[in-house]
Amino acid sequence: MRCPSCHHTESRVLESRSTEAGKSVRRRRECLGCKHRFTTYERIEFVPITVIKRDGKRESFDRSKLLRGIIRACEKTGILQKRLEALVDEIEAELQQRFGREVISHEIGELVLRYLRSESEVAYVRFASVYGKFQGIRDFVTTLEDLQQEDVPMEIPQVPPTPSDQVEEIKTSTSV
Repeated sequence: MRCPSCHHTESRVLESRSTEAGKSVRRRRECLGCKHRFTTYERIEFVPITVIKRDGKRESFDRSKLLRGIIRACEKTGILQKRLEALVDEIEAELQQRFGREVISHEIGELVLRYLRSESEVAYVRFASVYGKFQGIRDFVTTLEDLQQEDVPMEIPQVPPTPSDQVEEIKTSTSV
């Protein structure tokens, strides 16, 4: 590592520690030439992902743009900012693990919907309305029906009342 003060090429590491939740390493170094101390960071280099838009244009994947869209969909849902950033981390990691370096914007939208579905139905519908370019109420109704069909509530078996519950019921009905 080249010293920022004297440009000597040799230094020794004084201290190393993990930062950014293990995504980088911070190192304190000392130049062997001039004894100047400086800090370096070591991070994994990600290969850039290209997003192919609906109109065929290509642009670099923008993590902040994705986060803004998710934040907007999740406004007033009670989902914490940290959780939303974690969702974006998970989506970005999934995109990085793919073999190809190009992804269709439609695929990113589907990933977001998959993650939002488990977080909040309201956020899911909000994001779907923008992502799917809803034209009217019929689009909302269709999405809500799809949500309802896929989320068929499990029937909770009725537990027969215990004798103490029956006594309590008799007391409340006779005291009226």
